[in-house]
Formats: sequence, C-alpha cells, structure tokens
Amino acid sequence: MMIHSLDLPPSDAAVDAWLAVLTDAGAADLPQLPAPSRTEVAGRLRVGPARGRPVLWAADGAAGVASLILFMDEGNTHTAFLDALTVRPQERRRGVGTALWERVREELLAQGRTSVMAQVDLGGPGQAFAESLGFENVLPMAWYEQEIPAAGPAQVPATPGYELLTWHGLVPDAWAPAAAAAHDAMEDAPSGDMDEAIPVWTAQWLHAMQQVIIDRGGEPITVAAVTEAGEVAAYTELVLPDSSGPRALQYDTVVVPGHRGHGLGRAVKLRMAAEAAARYPALRRIATTVADANTPMRTVNESIGYRRGRGAGIFQLKL
Repeated sequence: MMIHSLDLPPSDAAVDAWLAVLTDAGAADLPQLPAPSRTEVAGRLRVGPARGRPVLWAADGAAGVASLILFMDEGNTHTAFLDALTVRPQERRRGVGTALWERVREELLAQGRTSVMAQVDLGGPGQAFAESLGFENVLPMAWYEQEIPAAGPAQVPATPGYELLTWHGLVPDAWAPAAAAAHDAMEDAPSGDMDEAIPVWTAQWLHAMQQVIIDRGGEPITVAAVTEAGEVAAYTELVLPDSSGPRALQYDTVVVPGHRGHGLGRAVKLRMAAEAAARYPALRRIATTVADANTPMRTVNESIGYRRGRGAGIFQLKL
C-alpha cells in the first residue's frame, strides 16, 4: 500500500478525493449525520490551524486519508493531534489504516513528539483501531445535540446586571482583551490526563483562532454577558463550518468563576440559539461535546434541550 504526502495547499483533485473518503466512511459509521460539505473539507485542508503545522497523507486510490497537527504553541511542542485517520469501508482490513498510521508515527518521532491525541467516537471502528495501537481514553465525553424547533428556541431569561452582546466574526477590538481573559476561565474545565498545556489566551490569540474559521469559509458567532465595568462574565461560541449547511458546532461555553450562579450559561446559550436560528434558515441542529465529568455544563445543556448522543473521548498515546 503506497502512502504519499499531500502538497499544501492540496489541489482540487486531492480535496475531492478526501471528501469522498469522509463521505463514504460517514455513511457507513454515522449514517444519522449529514455528510461534510466541500466548503468545510476544503477549508480545513487548505487553511492550517492557528496552533500548529498540519501534515496530510493519502493512500493510493483514495482508499484512506490521515491528517496530523503538530502543535507549535509554547508548552505543547512535545505533543500533537491526530485530526483524521479514515479508511473507506470497502478498503478496510487490508492494511490501509496501519500503513497510514506508520507514516503518522514516523512523522511524530521525526519531530520529537512524545505523545499524540485524537478525538474518537466510542463503539465504532475508530475506537477498536485506536486501542489496538495502544491509545487510551484519557477524557471520556459525549456528543450532545440540540434541534432548532420550527417555532424558534425558548425565551432568553433576563440577566439583571449583565448585558447580552452578539458578535459575528471577530470579537470587536474593544472587547477582545476582556473576552480573552474570560477564555482563561476554561482552566478549571475537566481535562483528564491529557498531555497538553492549556494555552494562555490573549486578544491576538483569540483573533487568530477566529480568523482561521473565517478563512476556512466558516462563520464564528460569540454571545457574551458583559458588565458595566467592561468585563466579559460569560460567553458561548458557535461555529458554522458552512453557513449554508444544516449543522453548527457549539464551541466553548464559559462562565467566569466570580459570576457563576446567575444563570448566565443558560442565558448566553439560549440567545445564541435564537440568533443562529434567525440568521441561518437552513440550520437544523447544534452539536457539541461535553466531558462526562463536567456536570454543571451537562445540566445547563439538558435544561435547554440538548440530548446525549454517541459517546466519545480524547484518546492519547505516549510514544
């Protein structure tokens, strides 16, 4: 089995082949989910993440693909993230996945990486393959989904002492430092035994992360609860990988410790759902992952209509 590295940015033909692999695998493994759009796939392949350097491989005949992100941010140059290792159903059990993994492993060792992580759905071929390589589930989690009802989301509760603001695209410069400070409150979120340092958020880092989403053809939205003193007390982020598609991804939701107990997490999420439903008529569902140990966020999600779906986890291998 021949495995070759892809040039960056990949050609149209390479993007189409990659999309075909993901579409076939998704139809077999997760038939309840819509196939990824070409806009989404091309964006992820052609615009690298803010945190690191991507390396892409493909097997001959579009039998399978693999994508590795080598973290470059301070404190994380020892580790990496396996963003994809996918084999077409009809090509499985022929050594394609193993051949792809060998190229990934060679790159990890060549770059001096001592660990690698991947997000894996439980109960499917991905889990079995990861465990056969020695990966362990260090952060159990699950996918949760919220349907957007035809009548619109529930009414947003009042937030005395806080104003709810919505920002499409980049967070405005005037609010970026406060928003970055709120991101640092994620430090107390469950992280299991992940061999990864939490990055220190700055206004520049926040904008860089959001710009990647935009450059990939997606749309980020932030809803924040702010104080008169100019503090971001809570926020939630939504990303539409393709604004014409039916599905959005809920990214981080954080309530700063000093502002907890006021219902701000529920309020920003409900405002986000209302804003998204009004702005994107094709949107039908919002998906997110929550760590099993994050009981407060699971409680908030369930109160506004999220329902638990398939299990997942951050799987990690020490090299």
